[in-house]
Amino acid sequence: MAGQTVHLHEKYSKKLDQAFTLESVVKGRLCREEEFVGARTVRISNVDTVPLNDYDRMATSNRYGTPTEVGDTIQELTMTQDKSFSAVIDKGNNLDQCINKAGKFMKIETEEEVIPAYDKYCLGRLCMLGGTIVGQSEAISPENVIQRMSAARQSFVNNKVPTASRTWYVNTGVFNALVETDQFKNLEKLGVKAVAKGQVGEMFGAPVVEVPDEYLPAGVNFLLVHKRAACAPEKIGDNNLHIDPPGISGNLIEGRYYYDCFVYGHKAAGIYVDVTTGSGVEVLEAPTIAAAGGAITATGTAWYTTDGTDPRYSASRKMGKQPEVEEGMLVRAYQEAEGKFPSAVADMVITG
Repeated sequence: MAGQTVHLHEKYSKKLDQAFTLESVVKGRLCREEEFVGARTVRISNVDTVPLNDYDRMATSNRYGTPTEVGDTIQELTMTQDKSFSAVIDKGNNLDQCINKAGKFMKIETEEEVIPAYDKYCLGRLCMLGGTIVGQSEAISPENVIQRMSAARQSFVNNKVPTASRTWYVNTGVFNALVETDQFKNLEKLGVKAVAKGQVGEMFGAPVVEVPDEYLPAGVNFLLVHKRAACAPEKIGDNNLHIDPPGISGNLIEGRYYYDCFVYGHKAAGIYVDVTTGSGVEVLEAPTIAAAGGAITATGTAWYTTDGTDPRYSASRKMGKQPEVEEGMLVRAYQEAEGKFPSAVADMVITG
């Protein structure tokens, strides 16, 4: 047995995967349509649509309209979260039940360390990369919580985000405010459908998942997320038990997890974030763009595009405040700054 390696993920894979899915508030609620390119890069593709035409019965050709080549928009993103752990079960403490104890340790490690770190990271990314981030000075209360959540619902409807596969993530303060409202008590039958991890009811047809306050960045009250607006790719999920490795009289348990969370630029409107500003929390205002010359005015770092793509997610975006422009060009820009929530996107058609 000395020097033997037992792959715990293979031995306990079904149980570990079940534990991860059941205990995580994120896993299973985001899309998995990414494509790996090499060891660290994820490619996200979106097929572009073409506008509808009026069918021309009298035309001698192309009655359907002039054919337009179907293109696609590509995002290539680099994964950053490469996490690991190393633990020892000494023979003196565990002579007879080394592998069984290793299995129990893995369950606890997964539930108390791996999953919370994964959930907190993914939710933080969604909050900072969401397509709609709304800052308001008024704190959440029983008097305004339904109105604030209804604004998120309205944003989804106006941006044609599908009704199914939406999830609310709320902090404890928002949930406390919700349970005091008659709308939530009477319409959603609190607790009746609380079958998934953290789910405490429904609002506007979407499950409400309560998360620890520390899972969300400071100031964030809640976010509404559509499953197909983001992905959380996982490249590595290894757990190994080394029996009597060199230098250790006992068992060495090691684990490694390689993952990340990305927002689909073309579906970013499927993430709405509600933020209470003040006390050091700020959502940046959208920059201004001069119609003549295209100069960008921003207090933070400005990013822009001139090809119509969203500068928050586009591979063609450039950093700066003076793009090279020509008349009729569409300039799109936003700004970001350390420790602050990014701004919305400003648009301007150059007039000269």
